[in-house]
Amino acid sequence: MNVNTTLHRTVLAAVIGATLALGVGAPAMAREHAGNTPGKQQQDEQTKAKQQQVKQQARQREAAQLAQEHKHQAQADAARESRADRDRQQAVARVDQAHRHSQAQQQLAQQRAGQAREQQAAQRQARISAQREVMQHETARRQAMQREALDRASDRRAAEQRVAQQRAARSHDNGRHVGQVPPGRLQSQLAHERNEQRRLSRIEQQRLIAQQQQQSLQYRRYLQARQAQAQQRAYALQQQHRLAQYRYQQLYFQRLSAQRARLDAQRYNYANDPYFYTPASYRYGYAGNSYETNRYGADLLRQAVNYGYQEGVRAGRADRQDRWNSDYRNSYAYQDANYGYNGYYVSQADYNYYFRQGFQRGYQDGYGQQYQYGRYNDGTNSILQTVLALILNLQPLG
Repeated sequence: MNVNTTLHRTVLAAVIGATLALGVGAPAMAREHAGNTPGKQQQDEQTKAKQQQVKQQARQREAAQLAQEHKHQAQADAARESRADRDRQQAVARVDQAHRHSQAQQQLAQQRAGQAREQQAAQRQARISAQREVMQHETARRQAMQREALDRASDRRAAEQRVAQQRAARSHDNGRHVGQVPPGRLQSQLAHERNEQRRLSRIEQQRLIAQQQQQSLQYRRYLQARQAQAQQRAYALQQQHRLAQYRYQQLYFQRLSAQRARLDAQRYNYANDPYFYTPASYRYGYAGNSYETNRYGADLLRQAVNYGYQEGVRAGRADRQDRWNSDYRNSYAYQDANYGYNGYYVSQADYNYYFRQGFQRGYQDGYGQQYQYGRYNDGTNSILQTVLALILNLQPLG
């Protein structure tokens, strides 16, 4: 609008100037014409008319040129103003975009910081819960073993007293009636002593069975409580975009759930399990404590190390695929350490300890992509027997 107004004003000024020039020159020409003779006057008028025409044409050209210059100047000013407006708009847009990007980065950083704090809190709580559970199981195990040891000692003393009393009575009878005891009566007395010993063994078996029943019940309750922790852990992995570790944990939890379903459906027959009739044949220990078990318990401990190694290899590979830092303690399987445990033969604390020993070594092999502690054969990872023997350190009794 400003450009058009300027152009119109320029043209109007040129026209007005030309008109005024013609008006001023006309009286002078008339006076000059009156003072001359007709012929000369006519010639002069023609000459003046031509001169006036030339001047008028020159002024018109100047006016047109001036108008054209004003027009070009107006167009140039309008173009500069348009470019300036466009530059200002682009600058404002860039500032807005930078501000929005900065806000988005701040929100993302705050979100990640919050997620990291939540994850660290969840990990600390999981570690504290796992340590508390291990301590509780270990305390319960020690108390049960102490009570069992006291009961066994008391039973042995009672049995020894009974045997001593019976022998004293027989010795007294033999002294009074030397040579008068029939052979059948002597055999009956010896059979009675053996029955007493067998009855003592049955009492120990019943006590062990009762202990195992309580242990199995506690383990089933423990598996139910772990489900919520597994779901929380899976959510944290999704937020961290650790897809490989998330898939591995889901598969581990599925195997653990299937194991729990088998235990719930199982009708365990304690009377037919040879574990409860087989005496201890091995000694093992960790954390400064020593324990005893038979060959069935020893086999379960071997299984704990092997299963731990296999799960560790899978977890280590998943962290490597996610380009995550090596940290076997952060794995849900390491914190759980219950896959393969059925609640029998050995305590949950013992199984968890040896499972984690195998897991740690399997994780290092899986993350480092080299078999230092185990081997891969026919689609299965297994720990080396030499490493297994060093971990368990089973010592034969007697």
